[in-house]
Amino acid sequence: MPAESFSLKTIAVPAFGPTLLYGLATGAILPVIALTARDLGASVAVAALVITLTGIGSLLTNVPATVLTTRFGEKWALVIAALWCSAAMATAALAPVLWLFALAVFMVGMAGSVFGLARQSYLTEAVPLYYRARALSTLGGVNRIGVFAGPFAAAGVIHFAGTSGAYWVGAGAALLAAAISLKVPELRVPAGVGRAGAGGGGGPGGPAASRAGTGSGAVLPAPTVRSVLRSHGRVFRTLGLGILLIAAVRASRQAVIPLWAQHIGLDPTQTALIYGLSGAIDMLIFYPAGKAMDAWGRRWVAVPCMLIMAAGLGLMPLTGDSTGLLLVSLLIGFGNGIGSGIVMTLGADFSPSPGRPQFLGIWRLLADSGTMAGPALLSAVTALASLSAGIGATAVLGLLGAVALWRWVPKGKPVYGQAAGTQTGTRPGVTGPDRPPA
Repeated sequence: MPAESFSLKTIAVPAFGPTLLYGLATGAILPVIALTARDLGASVAVAALVITLTGIGSLLTNVPATVLTTRFGEKWALVIAALWCSAAMATAALAPVLWLFALAVFMVGMAGSVFGLARQSYLTEAVPLYYRARALSTLGGVNRIGVFAGPFAAAGVIHFAGTSGAYWVGAGAALLAAAISLKVPELRVPAGVGRAGAGGGGGPGGPAASRAGTGSGAVLPAPTVRSVLRSHGRVFRTLGLGILLIAAVRASRQAVIPLWAQHIGLDPTQTALIYGLSGAIDMLIFYPAGKAMDAWGRRWVAVPCMLIMAAGLGLMPLTGDSTGLLLVSLLIGFGNGIGSGIVMTLGADFSPSPGRPQFLGIWRLLADSGTMAGPALLSAVTALASLSAGIGATAVLGLLGAVALWRWVPKGKPVYGQAAGTQTGTRPGVTGPDRPPA
């Protein structure tokens, strides 16, 4: 089959449509979680804790999500996660007491973990290697577009229905994401390619064991999280550290822009405009970033991503007006934008098959740990020293991340058609040829 026969357009709607809608669902509720918690009697501190429950839910569900994805396959994991998210948001909209609302927010985080794992695993299997970074960068970019659009989609409903309207928008978007996920093509696994628990060829209810396709018809035990952790421990200890640092810097950057804006006396309107423009830059460059990764290699995007964000963070404490903050915020947005999909792409590159869902579950656990640790470090250093010192510490994390990625991300572009476990630890995509187009 010629390389040109694969086109991302053939799976664009089923692969990216649910992600766009799921991002819109989560984006719709993010601005109002704290407000709802306060309306239900939470203090400011407790309201802030409720916001973190999405991250905690995701963190604690990453490894269990591998069981669900392995048992039912990626398609049905997407459907289940989207339905769970919709139910959680409906619960949040109707919750009469704080504890039930907090549980609903936690459930949203749980759903996000399963949905994120399944969509990454699906695209990794469905897209040939030469297209992988573009596909996963597009996946990350589409999700960001959805999150960005979510508050605007909810705003009109909130005007008529109050803050509960945001959750109904989220519930509807998640339900639609589930419906479109039903149209996701089943993964077709050819002979000679082993996958763990794709539902016996991709359908729901398949066995947990993987038929390795060795020609003997032997049934091999399905990999477990423990076995994958043991066999790929070196990757998690080395490159995994770089992934954790990427996530820490990304999470911290979302907090430092509004905090520094307030510190230098900008009003909320100016702050929102600067934050929005930074996010816009972030969203506009995801596809060129993916194309660069496919053409030149992962390192030539991963390292500049961290260096540019570190530079922007390092310069931020030197700004004293809206113009200066806007410029460094745009720089940070650009750095984060060129890294769109880098965590997913590296995870896909190193993930084994069989054992991909288990590997990616651990990979996401590392990323979520960084997401929680970054703002915690910012808060701790700010409390002990100053906001400038906290932002500076985040910049140092960016530099350390750049060093880690330079050290452990393979140089050069992936070698198409190589055997699994060499160089990047990848194997060919199962539905398309593993070589670049002519």
